[in-house]
Amino acid sequence: MSNSSEKAPTVRHLFHNFWQLAKPYWVSEDKYRAWGLLALVISLSLGLVYMNVQFNSWYNEFYNTLQNLDAKGFKSALYKFGYLAFAYIVIAVYAIWFQQMLEIRWRRWATLHFTQRWLSENTFYRLQLTDKATDNPDQRIAEDVGQFVSISLSLSLGLLRSVVTLVSFIGILWSLSGPFKLMLGSTAVSIPGYMVWVAIIYALIGTGITILLGRPLVGLNFMQQRYEADFRFGLVRVRENAESIALYNGAKDEQERLGYRFVNVVTNFWSVMRMNKRLTWFTSFWGQLAIIFPLIVAAPRFFAKEIPLGGLMQINSAFGQVYGALDFIIGSFSTLANWKAVIDRLTTFEASIVNAQDLPRIEPQPIAQGLQLTALSVSKPNGEVLLSDVNLTLKAGDALLIRGKSGAGKSTLLRAMAGIWPYAQGQYGVQSNTRTLFLSQKPYMPLGSLRAALYYPHEAEQDDSQISGLLTLAGLSHLMPRLDEVDAWSHVLSLGEQQRIALLRAMLVKPDFLFMDESTSALDAEGEDRLYRAVAECMKEGVMVSVGHRAGLVEYHEQVLECQGQGAWALSPL
Repeated sequence: MSNSSEKAPTVRHLFHNFWQLAKPYWVSEDKYRAWGLLALVISLSLGLVYMNVQFNSWYNEFYNTLQNLDAKGFKSALYKFGYLAFAYIVIAVYAIWFQQMLEIRWRRWATLHFTQRWLSENTFYRLQLTDKATDNPDQRIAEDVGQFVSISLSLSLGLLRSVVTLVSFIGILWSLSGPFKLMLGSTAVSIPGYMVWVAIIYALIGTGITILLGRPLVGLNFMQQRYEADFRFGLVRVRENAESIALYNGAKDEQERLGYRFVNVVTNFWSVMRMNKRLTWFTSFWGQLAIIFPLIVAAPRFFAKEIPLGGLMQINSAFGQVYGALDFIIGSFSTLANWKAVIDRLTTFEASIVNAQDLPRIEPQPIAQGLQLTALSVSKPNGEVLLSDVNLTLKAGDALLIRGKSGAGKSTLLRAMAGIWPYAQGQYGVQSNTRTLFLSQKPYMPLGSLRAALYYPHEAEQDDSQISGLLTLAGLSHLMPRLDEVDAWSHVLSLGEQQRIALLRAMLVKPDFLFMDESTSALDAEGEDRLYRAVAECMKEGVMVSVGHRAGLVEYHEQVLECQGQGAWALSPL
C-alpha cells in the first residue's frame, strides 16, 4: 500500500514538471498555430488507425475471393487496395510532416526561451558562482530541449495512436476469434474472444523478456556516453592547449592519455555489442514468431470450416495490430525513463536559473555624474569578507588604480563596481544612460569577423581609416586585410594580440566607464605604455578603473586603492 502511495506522487510530480516546462510554449504568442498543428496531427494519427481498420476489412474480402476463385472480386479487391494504399500513404506522409513542423516550431521557441532565460540578468555568469551541479548548460539547451520536445510529441502521439488502435482492434479481434472450448477433465470451458487474451499474453511475455534481457543496456549506454564524452574532452584539451603541449614535447604523453580514454570506449562498446546480440536473438525470433503464431492458434477453426480464409487472415492482421499496440504501450516505460531524465535535467536547469536570478543584488542608484560606492562590502560566495565598507567617489575624468596581494579582492571589487558581482552589500550609484566596458586579463573574442570583435558588444562601424590607424598603433597592421574575415580569433591570435585588440576596442567604443582587470599582463613595457597612454587619452571625459601590479601604470591614474586583506583597504592620491 505504501509503495503505491509513493509512486502516485512521483507520477504526479513528473507530469507537473512536464507541464511547467511545456506550458510557456502552449500559451505563448505561437499558441494558435501550435494547438492547430496538434489538432491536425491528432486527426491524421486517428486517420491512420481508421485506414488500418479498413485494411483489416480488406484482408477478409481479398482472401475470400482467392478461396472462392472469384476473379472479378479479386480484381475489384485490387482496385480497392490501390485506393486504400494511396490514402494511407498521403495521410502517413502528412502526419509525419506536420508532426515535425510542430516539433521544430516548439523546439525553436523553447530553445530561444531557455537561451534568453540563461543570458538575461547575467544568469550565465551567476550560475558559475552558485550552482556547480548544473553542468553543461549549453548541452541542456542544445540537446535536452530538443529531446524533451521530440520525446514528448512522439510518446504522447504514439500512446494515443496505440490506445485507439487497441480499442478498435480488440473489438474486431474479439468478434472474429469466437469462443475457445477448453476441456478440463470432463468439463468444457468456453473462453470468449480467446485471441484477444492470446495477444495480451503474447505481448506481456515478449515485452517482459525484452526488458529483462535489455536491462544491462541502460547502464552500458550511459557509460558509453560518458566514455565518449571523456575521450572528446581529452581531444578538446589537446586542441586548446596545443602550444603548451608542443613546448613541453608532450605529444607522446597525450597519445597515451587519449589511448587510455579510447580503450574505455572500445571495451564498453564490446559489452554493448554482446548485449545487443543477445537481445537481437530474442527480438528477431519473437518478431518472426508473431507472423505465424496467430495463424497457428486460429488454424483449428479454419480447418473446422468455422471461418473462411479471409477471416483467418483478418484475425492475423487484427492480432498484429493488437500485439503492436500493446507492445508499444508496455515498451513505452523505457522511453518514459529517458523522458523523465530529460525533464529532470531541464527542471533542475530552470530551478538553477531561478535561484541565480534570485541572488541578492545591489541595484544601481541613478546619480548626477560618475560612480559612487557607499559602505560597499564585498564577499566570497562562502561569506568570507574581502573588502568592508568601501567608500569611493569617481567622477568624469578620474582614473583609479586598484592594487593588492593575490586573493585580497581586487578583481572582485572591480566586478562589484561593474555591477555583476552578487555577493556585495551597500550602496552603488552610477550615472544614468552611460556605457560600460570591462576588459579582463583573458579578453573575450566573439565568433565572427575581426571588425565585430573590435566593436564588441556594439554594432561594428565601417570607419576603416580609424581602425587602420589604431591597428598600426598596436603593431597589428598586418591584420587590416583580414578585418572582415570570419575566424576563431581566440585561437588565431596570441594572448598579447588579443589584449591589444581589447584595448583598441575601448578606444573605438569610447565607454563612459572602463574597467580593466590586468588587461595588459601579456604586453611588454613599451607596448603597455603606448596603449595605456592612448586609452587614457580617450577616457579623459570618462571614468577609468584598473587592476594591475606594474609600476608603470601609476602615471595613468590619480588615485590608488590598496586591498590589504581581511576586509581592510586604503585609498590615497598618486
